[in-house]
Amino acid sequence: MIKLNINDKDYEVDESQGMPLLWAIREQCKLTGTKFGCGISQCGACTVHVDGKPTRSCITPAATVEGKKIRTIEGIQPDGNTLHEVQKAWIEMQTPQCGYCQSGQIMSAVALLEENPSPSDEEIDAAMSGNICRCGMYGRIKAAIKKASVEIQKSSTL
Repeated sequence: MIKLNINDKDYEVDESQGMPLLWAIREQCKLTGTKFGCGISQCGACTVHVDGKPTRSCITPAATVEGKKIRTIEGIQPDGNTLHEVQKAWIEMQTPQCGYCQSGQIMSAVALLEENPSPSDEEIDAAMSGNICRCGMYGRIKAAIKKASVEIQKSSTL
């Protein structure tokens, strides 16, 4: 058994056989917002934050993140009820189509905006380059990130 801190809550997880973090999160902690996409760290659907950094949970052994702060899509809401500015922008810009990749896309976008609240187009492209959208909504994703950036900057100047 190992202890994982996910969204500021401690979980005891049986990580037998080097279980990937993705499966510990989904199957044992019952946090199903993080998605399985490819299983080889190529699509980004499984993106979570480990100590603030976007991390592919499908290839990260759960045991390697014991003692670190893990945040999933369920943990990005500032107070547990209010949507994050990225989530609000995603809705307003009607970003998702099938929606399968969206939790990973949102997690990458949140990490980008936490590190750089005013990214250029090139910085957005670089930060999001590892997230694949099968529906091709890249234009909407970028527009939503820009909108969230504006809203985050407005709220920080109040």
